[in-house]
Amino acid sequence: MSDMVRAIVLGIIEGLTEFLPVSSTGHLILAMPCLGIDEAQPPWPVFLYFIQTGAILAVVIYFWRRLWRQIFTRPTAGWGSHLIAKLLVAMIPAGVVGLLLDRIMEEYLEKPIPVVVALIVGAGVMVVIERRCSRPKPMKIEDVSLRQALLVGLAQCVSVIPGTSRAMATIMGGILFGMSPAVAAEFSFYLAIPTLCGAGLLRIVKHRAEITSQSAAVLGLGFWVSFVVALLVVAAFMRYIQTRKLWPFAVYRVLLGLVVLGWWLWGNSVGGGGH
Repeated sequence: MSDMVRAIVLGIIEGLTEFLPVSSTGHLILAMPCLGIDEAQPPWPVFLYFIQTGAILAVVIYFWRRLWRQIFTRPTAGWGSHLIAKLLVAMIPAGVVGLLLDRIMEEYLEKPIPVVVALIVGAGVMVVIERRCSRPKPMKIEDVSLRQALLVGLAQCVSVIPGTSRAMATIMGGILFGMSPAVAAEFSFYLAIPTLCGAGLLRIVKHRAEITSQSAAVLGLGFWVSFVVALLVVAAFMRYIQTRKLWPFAVYRVLLGLVVLGWWLWGNSVGGGGH
């Protein structure tokens, strides 16, 4: 299988899973060995973070009218109510935690078993929050308070554990702290822009030596595939969450966790898994 085909497959997986509460990490852990990829070999360590930027661009394009209005309209309630202020408050906790735990995550947590645990525990958390938190009256993104933004930012810290899903942590955190599901999803998508850009830039700089003229085509292809797929997924998810529950995603997380566990056990039994 050529690297170009691998780039297309991984770009599709990234675009499909990055903004849904199902964990892109869990899917990539399954996909990479199936594609014959050694994740430690160039350009794959930087590739995974490079294609995230394609997914982020999809969010910017989909919400560009709302983002433009939110960013360039002077807030009537003061600058503390501005979207940028809320995003800055929300991104600080995860930024600090991510910098402190970056090496630990890469060496110890980006493994099958921690991902399985995070997938299944996260599924339980989703079900509990949906059952206990009634849907509030309709609200807009402008109604999100600084306190809610900070609490969602703290919830996002949990997503440093691979398999948790940043989207799951922030959407469910938003619902738990009083946002409507649609607004929680929209705020989660906005928060992804600075958060994923920062995390991606950190890893890209760390692995910058792996970005060569030979890998440029593979990186570029994965970027654009991820962008197109993520754009479709964000549009569909925003329609879905207006009226429907998220429990099917919890069921899917459990099934995915069992598949990852089965793959890991099978790999160990034949002497080829458990990295």
